[in-house]
Amino acid sequence: MDFKPALKEYYEREKRVFDSLDFDAINEATNAILDAYEREVTIYVFGNGGSASTASHMACDFNKGICCELDKKFHVVCLNDNIPTMMAIANDESYENVFYSQLKGRLKKDDLVIAISGSGNSKNIVKAVEYVNEIGTPLIAVTGYTGGKIFDKAAYHLHAPVEDMQITEDLHMTFNHVIMQLLWKHLMKKDGKEAIYRINQ
Repeated sequence: MDFKPALKEYYEREKRVFDSLDFDAINEATNAILDAYEREVTIYVFGNGGSASTASHMACDFNKGICCELDKKFHVVCLNDNIPTMMAIANDESYENVFYSQLKGRLKKDDLVIAISGSGNSKNIVKAVEYVNEIGTPLIAVTGYTGGKIFDKAAYHLHAPVEDMQITEDLHMTFNHVIMQLLWKHLMKKDGKEAIYRINQ
């Protein structure tokens, strides 16, 4: 089977989405994350399915990748990483509450929240975002398609304008990686250190 034409078409579509990205919005979201770091507040991140993987990856890249040689650390908490807590909430309350219940009573107005949802319409994401808005905590919505219900509830956006979940999730990971790399280089330079990758050492 010759998949080459379809492979090429997929990457050509993805390139068109890259070319249409709102770099002003990405810059604003990057600065919001930097500001949260400088204020030493908690950054909460969460998502479902592939977005859960992106959220976990983001927590790793920010807590370890950026910070391994910095004295001052990011404090990123991924709400979908504690499976027993999520299952307890889903079992005792409802799956719709798995993120909301973890934020309730803990989230502070000065914190930062990053909600990842390809559609922007997942019920558990929407409920958590509504609580974030109640508290008045700044929110970054990481979305695809039209942005869904959470788009207008966010102060900042990392948006993939495409009606394709796989390309949406591809771009969400690039948002994580580009912000991670830019902030790592910026903070290392600010700390008087050279940003050099040390792989498997």
